[in-house]
Amino acid sequence: MPGGTLFVVATPIGHLGDLTTRAVETLRACDRVLAEDTRRTRQLLSHLGIAGKPLERLDAHASDSDVARAVERLARGESAALVTDAGTPGVSDPGERLVDAAIAAGVRIVPIPGPSAVLAALVGSGLAGEGRFRFVGFLPREGTARRDEIALVCATPEPVVLFEAANRTQATLRDLADATPERPACVARELTKLHEEYVRGTCAELARDEREWLGEIALVLGAHAPESREATVGDEALDARIDEALGRGEHARTIADKLAAWSGRPKRAVYERVVTRKGKR
Repeated sequence: MPGGTLFVVATPIGHLGDLTTRAVETLRACDRVLAEDTRRTRQLLSHLGIAGKPLERLDAHASDSDVARAVERLARGESAALVTDAGTPGVSDPGERLVDAAIAAGVRIVPIPGPSAVLAALVGSGLAGEGRFRFVGFLPREGTARRDEIALVCATPEPVVLFEAANRTQATLRDLADATPERPACVARELTKLHEEYVRGTCAELARDEREWLGEIALVLGAHAPESREATVGDEALDARIDEALGRGEHARTIADKLAAWSGRPKRAVYERVVTRKGKR
């Protein structure tokens, strides 16, 4: 095993059998394992029969000095395997900080590809289309950042894959349904695990499903044509949605952000229309 190398190792997202032979060999041969959660990684190493391997936590709360110390060891010739809780490090997890710092220090980076929740969700959903898609990770939880991200998702014509916490899945489905109710979608749950499930429908249909979503969640939105919405959403339909939102006490900016994504109209134009109708109430 060459020294001075950071191996970015993909680990199982559920089924332990998905771990590649190359990943196992790398975990056995490297000098040290850097993990998002040492408890989960220790269980994985135990399952593989790897004992006595130096194991160090390097998660989202790692300090700059923690990252610098890991890079310093790599620069001196140590080989280390970076792993996350599940899937590929650097994708919606804190591993990117170490990779960036290692690259800046001239350390060799070697990805060890393998299980991916993004690709599993995409191909299992039946919404992969022609192969082009956008991955957006986790949406912001609230505020303007969340509305802007949802607007971006709704303006994307290619399929979109995003992650969501189980307890926020229903709220996200409702937000997506507000903007693109008829867009095909799929909730991919517990991928490669015992209770793996794909729930398919339109955004509106999934938003009406009152089940309690459990486990690890990936949402897939199918391809659509956002440029066609302005032609199909007339003034009367837009005004009706504005009045409904005003009746619920929503702020004008929030209404404009949401309905611009839904109607395909410029956000400024929708905002002015909201303000006008609010003044008439």
